[in-house]
Amino acid sequence: MKKKFVPLFFMFPFVVLAQNSQYNLNSYLEQGTKAPNTHYLGEAWLNRVLQADENLSFNITKATFSANSTLDWHKHSESQVLVVVDGSGYYQEKGKNPIRLKVGDIIRAPANVEHWHAATKENDVTYLAIYSGETKWTQVLSREDYDRVANTLKVPQ
Repeated sequence: MKKKFVPLFFMFPFVVLAQNSQYNLNSYLEQGTKAPNTHYLGEAWLNRVLQADENLSFNITKATFSANSTLDWHKHSESQVLVVVDGSGYYQEKGKNPIRLKVGDIIRAPANVEHWHAATKENDVTYLAIYSGETKWTQVLSREDYDRVANTLKVPQ
C-alpha cells in the first residue's frame, strides 16, 4: 500500500506547478486594492480581473463600493455591462429615473450615455463591470443628489 502512495507524493508538486505554468488564473473573489478617491464619494475597491490585450477586446473589473458611496456621472465610448454579485446599489442614466439594483441584476449602459452607479445608503455593492474603450467623467454627483435618490428608493423597514 505504501508503495502506491510514494510516487503520488513526489508527483503532486509537479502537477501543481504544471497547472500554474500553463494557465493565467485570476479570481474575482479577491477584494482588490483601495481605489484612489477620484470621481466618487466614499470608499471603493477595484480588482482588475481581466484586462484587454491583443487577444481580448474587453476588461472585467470587480468593483466594491461601501454603503453610502457613489461614482460621479460618466459615459463610456463602448457599452458597459454591470453584473451585481453582492449587496445592492443604484443606477441612473441621464434623463431617466434612478433604479435600485440587487444581486443577480445585469444592466447595460449604452455607449456614450451618461450614467452613474453606486452602493445604497444601507449596503455595500459589488459588481463585475465588463467594458472596453474610454471612460469620460462628465459631472460630479453631489451628496445632495445622491441623498435624494436614496430617499426616493429607500426600502421600507
